[in-house]
Amino acid sequence: MDYAARLAKEFATKAEYVQNIIDLFDAGNTIPFIARYRKEAHGSMDDQTIRSLCDKLTALRAIDTRRDEVRALIDAQGQLTEEVSAALDAAATVTEIDDVYRPFRPKRKTRASVAREKGLAPLAELILAQETAADLAALAKEYVDAEKDVADETAALDGARDIIAEMISDDADVRKRIRNLVWTNGTIKSVADGDGADSVYASYGDYAEPVAKIPPHRILALDRGEKEGKLKVSVATDETRPRAVLHRLFLKNDTPSAKLVAEAADDAYGRLIYPSAERETRSELTKAAAEQAISVFALNLRQLLMQPPVRGKTVIGLDPGYRTGCKTAVVDPTGKVLATTVLYPTHSADQIAKSKAKLRELIETYRADVLAIGNGTASKETELFAVDVLHTVSRPAAYMVVSEAGASVYSASKLAADELPNLDLTLRSAVSIARRLQDPLAELVKIEPKAIGVGQYQHDMPQKRLEETLDGVVEGCVNSVGADLNTASPALLAHIAGLNATVAKNIVAYREANGAFASRAELKKVPRLGPKAYEQCAGFLRVPESKNPLDRTAVHPESYKAAEALLARCGFTTEDAAAGRLSELAEKVGAIGAETLAKELAIGVPTLNDIVAELTRPGRDVRDALPAPMLRTDVLDMKDLTEGMVLKGTVRNLTDFGAFVDIGVHQDGLVHISQICNRFIKHPSEALKVGDIVDVRVLSCDVKKARISLSMKGINKA
Repeated sequence: MDYAARLAKEFATKAEYVQNIIDLFDAGNTIPFIARYRKEAHGSMDDQTIRSLCDKLTALRAIDTRRDEVRALIDAQGQLTEEVSAALDAAATVTEIDDVYRPFRPKRKTRASVAREKGLAPLAELILAQETAADLAALAKEYVDAEKDVADETAALDGARDIIAEMISDDADVRKRIRNLVWTNGTIKSVADGDGADSVYASYGDYAEPVAKIPPHRILALDRGEKEGKLKVSVATDETRPRAVLHRLFLKNDTPSAKLVAEAADDAYGRLIYPSAERETRSELTKAAAEQAISVFALNLRQLLMQPPVRGKTVIGLDPGYRTGCKTAVVDPTGKVLATTVLYPTHSADQIAKSKAKLRELIETYRADVLAIGNGTASKETELFAVDVLHTVSRPAAYMVVSEAGASVYSASKLAADELPNLDLTLRSAVSIARRLQDPLAELVKIEPKAIGVGQYQHDMPQKRLEETLDGVVEGCVNSVGADLNTASPALLAHIAGLNATVAKNIVAYREANGAFASRAELKKVPRLGPKAYEQCAGFLRVPESKNPLDRTAVHPESYKAAEALLARCGFTTEDAAAGRLSELAEKVGAIGAETLAKELAIGVPTLNDIVAELTRPGRDVRDALPAPMLRTDVLDMKDLTEGMVLKGTVRNLTDFGAFVDIGVHQDGLVHISQICNRFIKHPSEALKVGDIVDVRVLSCDVKKARISLSMKGINKA
């Protein structure tokens, strides 16, 4: 297969670019490296597009691998005809390839195989040909054989019918046609099973929706309800059309033989083809729904990881709890733990008073700027408690409720034990919550992505596919931001292009043994970090302490000579770069001409533009262009909400059916997709991102069910 041509058409780009990506990918280059430092080779595609292209390439190669396997299996049987080979070449999916293989696949004992053992295959072939108007009993008479357990003509005809039914069922074209009919005309249905009518699946207790229209999140809900024994799910379709298709394909006349073939076709449909088509349809629905859910999870995770850091702030992390109290940690702007304690916001009046005094003391003593409150058990009570304290301190301070998903996973991990060896396991989660506010990316990379909690039905997904996708998201985010070589944790370094957990630990070990890295080139001294790994990772690692100002930027070492020549050509020096005196660089490049300069420097225009951007704004963080997190100083209760009230909130999660927004009342409100904006959108991600600050109007509030319905229509620009 010409993968480049196929993928170029699908991704609407040049085949030359696709072939370059394939060659780079096959040569062991990482996707972040290809996206950032080989832009000329692929026309400046972004890393997400390149990752999607490589995923599709892998899938196409898997199909071809299966095609070759099946071809070899059929050939080993001596039955690989030109017709069969052409059918394999035409098959576009693994399912279609397996359909071609079906007649040749070794079968378990079936009604048809038993009939063949009785010598009834010639009778079946004769009847299927429909070339004689002879009475069926007369045709079957010579196949009656007591020794073969063919007692009479009826038994012979029954066996022949079974063989014909299996032959019809094994026809690849037939299966494809029936699958298409089920997909276009079928209806997926569910009924309550057991106590399903009284469960969270009550709305699916008597439910039906066309297969072609059912949205992915409902498929996943039906699958989970069935798995939990609450629902019985099936696919129904009008049998008239598929049976008519089979009759049209296999009936040649109106002879007695044709009538038996019609019976065999009906049997094949009901007993063999439709059950298989139903399973395959549901499998395809689930696969597509899982891909959509993984896509939404990846989108939410990317947006969560790329939330702007809260820099230069001393933060107090609060991990709420009832019985064991609220674990508390004070963390300085660099993430260093200054103090820890346990507060009791939900205990006796005396303990609450003492805890308020203690929190007030921590804020004043360490000049804390922000309280980061975990959103788990007792979060609401802790939030009210914290606001009372904030109103009494002498310095300006605010708070923010932070997702604590995965904090307990981190606190019990070996990584946490290595980072915080002197802290009790329960206090580590408070440190993690504080650091999440300071730098979401640096802290959340320490946690398994699927434990972060921004997906839907993530435990029902194909776990290998989910992990691959989410790991790709983390890799993309980490490399788009880059890392400080002298402060980055092993967890962060492990996601840098070209590095793995072992090499990341070696970097930290080298740093601890030899002091801070003085340059990027010093990376070459790290054990097990070879030339290829250096090529892939160097551009994503910054060395702020380096004497060479280029080491502090995302300019790749392979482009240092070009960067230095560019500075000289425009009348600057590296000292100017180090002092930040390059504000006129872009203007001078424009005056000379980007294409002219690129030719002089023997680099591409995209690389030239990247070098100029990096030299002009060294150390820039792409996250700074996003809206800053919304800090609060007061708190609302659900009882305070009234219909029509307009509030400001933060988008916490996106799903297929809407967006969940934190409006400061502990319970996130739902903005249904129909209430996001005035224009039609297929998915909330078309208008919103996780972390967006939005204005919402309260439509309804059910305190008993803890449900808040919100609208953004007519309030926001979207």
